[in-house]
Order: sequence, then C-alpha cells, then structure tokens
Amino acid sequence: MLVLAGLSAVGATPAQAASGLLVLCLVQGALACLLSWRTRRPLSFVWSTPGAALLVAAQGRTGSFAAAVGAFALCGLLLVVTGCWPRLAALVRRVPVPVSGALLAGVLLPLCLAPVDAVREQPLAALAVVAVWLLLRRTGSGWAVPAAMLVALAGTALSVQTAPAPEWLPRLVPVLPALDPFVLVSLGVPLYVVTMAGQNVPGLAVLHTLGHRDLPVGRVLAGSGVGTLLAAPFGGHAVNLSALAAGIIAGPGAARDPGRRWIAAVGGGAAYLLLGLLATPVAGFVGGTSPVLVEAVAGLALLDSFAGGLVSALEQPQQRLTAAATFAVVASGVSPAGVGSAFWGLLAGLGLFALARPSRRGRHLGAAPVP
Repeated sequence: MLVLAGLSAVGATPAQAASGLLVLCLVQGALACLLSWRTRRPLSFVWSTPGAALLVAAQGRTGSFAAAVGAFALCGLLLVVTGCWPRLAALVRRVPVPVSGALLAGVLLPLCLAPVDAVREQPLAALAVVAVWLLLRRTGSGWAVPAAMLVALAGTALSVQTAPAPEWLPRLVPVLPALDPFVLVSLGVPLYVVTMAGQNVPGLAVLHTLGHRDLPVGRVLAGSGVGTLLAAPFGGHAVNLSALAAGIIAGPGAARDPGRRWIAAVGGGAAYLLLGLLATPVAGFVGGTSPVLVEAVAGLALLDSFAGGLVSALEQPQQRLTAAATFAVVASGVSPAGVGSAFWGLLAGLGLFALARPSRRGRHLGAAPVP
C-alpha cells in the first residue's frame, strides 16, 4: 500500500500505480529466483520501502509522472554503477550514520503523521485501525499490520457510496521517461541514497551477520540496478536487497544447512510473482477511494523504522546538531530552485558533519600533554 501511495503522490494514475506495483513484484521475484539459484546464496529482493516514503514526501513536486519515471531510471543507473565500481559502493557506505539516520527519519515523518491525520478526518474508522494494530502488537503477533490493513480496507469500502468495480487482469502500462533536471536531482539522487543506505547496505550486513560472508556484492548491487532500470518504464521506483526478509530467509529457520537456505529465497521470489497478480485489483480499489486509512496503516508500519532512524541519528552526542539540522531540513519540505528537501537535507547534513569533526591538528593538540 505504501508503494501505491508513493506512486500516486508523484502523479501516477491508478492504472500506472497498479503497473508499478505489478512490475516491482515481477522484477524482484525474478531477481531473487535467478540470483539465488545462480549464486546458491539466500538473496531476497524487495521494493524500496524508504524510497516509497520519499515519493510520498515529494507529493506535488515532480510536475509529471514521466519526470518521476526518469528519476527512477537514474536511481537504477546509479545502482548499476555502484555494483560495477566498488569505490562508489564504499563511498555510499561512508555516508555518516547521523546523516543517513536523520535523512531516513525526515523522509518517513509525513507518513508517520498519517495516523493522526486519519483520526482527525475519520475518527471511528481510524481509531479501529489503531486499536487493532496496538492489540496485536502488544501480543507480539506478526499480523498487526495485515490485520490493520484489512480493517482499513473495510472502513474505506464502507465510507464510499459506490465501490469501484475491480479490474482483475494484470496489465503493464509503459511510461516514457522525461528527463527533468530538477526532478532528477531532487528525487533520483535521494532515492538512490535512501535505497542504498536504508536497504542494500543493511541487507548485506544482515547476510554477513548470518554467516554469508562470501557474497558477490558487485553482482547483487548491479542486479538491483538492472532490476530498477527494467521496472522504471512501467512505473516501478526501485528494487533492492531486502534487510528484514533476509533475517528470516537467510537464518537458521529457513534450513539447518546454510548451503540450502537459497531455496527459501527462491520460494520467496516465486511468492512475489504470484502476489503481482493481485496488484491491479488492489490498486484499482485503493485508487478509487480515499487513501487516508491506507496511509495511516503505512504510517503505523513505518513507526519502527522512523524510531530506528532517530536513534541512529542521535547516537553520537557530538553530531546531534548535525542530525537535528538534517532532520529539520528534510522534514520541512522546502524546495529551493525546485529541488526537493531530501537533497538539501543531505547536503546540509554532510556539510555540518564535516564542520563538527575536529581537524587532525586539533585532535593532535588535544591529545598532547599540558606542559
């Protein structure tokens, strides 16, 4: 649902949003099956969740969906270059944690406020959604978000006089990319950064922690870039290595023998191929009704990621001003020269981080004994 909300925010019609969701399911499922089988490693691919949140934050600033598709293609190209050029991957991994954490939190903030807006607009339905989510979260159930989504869809269906007739046939809708320099800089570059810093890098870290240390990193990153390039002309925003699902598919629960865990990744990829068949009717229903309750569920689902971004951003006391400034710029939504706030927040954070670091001379003098 977050993907549909994000694509709609940057100008996609319901048919184009359904096409984007469909192609993402197809591409990430195919990538997981192909690369896991070829490498015998449990490689799970998903759409970029922080990237979708970035699209929601960019609402009304892309001019046209064709310009957003151009930004998607730029993100894919940068991912391919990253996979083929190890130094660039190392550079992205060196984005300071206070900056990347604050960037992620700032991007997610508008969606995390959606439950509050929903309570104001539709009190009874929104409170029912929140209550179901809280109750299942308290019991430790993994069904908290799916159950809340079912309540949201029921509330949405009851709030309209005539429900839209669903279209069941999956359909890809091609969109010719438009190269708008402002959109490329304000959307394409931040989409690449949050996809790398928020998904690909953590996904690699999870796999490494679970014992998969001989990963073909270049092939994985290039694969996510090629997948994004293939998905972009049909409305898909970004495909990346999964961080959350990797902990399940690549862990002991998938198979006792680490060498056979790739089979679980192939099974997960096949499930995404089947899930794509539901993209068109779901997008048609959501697109024909008010999205406020659906966005509220997305906000509830992202609260943990939002909190994690804030915690990592504020973890270093000497860089808390850097993190706060980055978060403030990104969350403000300002767009000087037509360039979105995520890009300016990234620049502000990197600049302040550099200024806050003591110089080598200062560190040396500080370490010297007092005469």
